[in-house]
Amino acid sequence: MKGFKDPGFQDRAAASARAKKSALEKLKAAPKPDEAELAAGAERQKAREAKAAAKRKAIKAEREEAQRIEQEKRAEAKAEREKPEPTEAERKAARDAKYAARKKRKS
Repeated sequence: MKGFKDPGFQDRAAASARAKKSALEKLKAAPKPDEAELAAGAERQKAREAKAAAKRKAIKAEREEAQRIEQEKRAEAKAEREKPEPTEAERKAARDAKYAARKKRKS
């Protein structure tokens, strides 16, 4: 019985070169893409990119609008907190105006 023979470096290099040559021939034999197909693919890609850009822009605008509304709410709340308490004279004037309006409606 003969022992196992390891392929030498030359054998491995030759096998690698044959494999490369075979792969290259297969690649050359493959049909080339048609110009019309390439153009159509490019158009589809441009459409996808435009749609994605529009979506990103809409999301950004939505986010900015939400931030603006939140800032307005904070400003209103701050103004409400900083509003001074009405003085006794102001409370009396408001109460008198309310009573005068009620009296006018009844008469």
